[in-house]
Amino acid sequence: MSDAFDYFRAYAVRALCKARSMPKGRMKHLQLVVGRIYNLLKKEAAYGPNTQHLEDFRAAQKLERSLDSRPNDDMAPRTRFAATSPHRTGQEVR
Repeated sequence: MSDAFDYFRAYAVRALCKARSMPKGRMKHLQLVVGRIYNLLKKEAAYGPNTQHLEDFRAAQKLERSLDSRPNDDMAPRTRFAATSPHRTGQEVR
């Protein structure tokens, strides 16, 4: 086994553990996808040294970093009428 196998395994475990702790939603799904990518790279690295998978690894890292920097928008409803009009908030109910 190579060092790449161990590194990819560590990244996969970390990504999947992080996904398990996230609330249900799109961000959790994307984090699971990142973990699956690391697992596939781990399997490729187990067969022998291959420098072609480094691009895939960098893409997975970039995706994971973008997930960390994005606010968790799963908590807010995404409906057209979710936000109330500022003119309606000051009206009295009669």
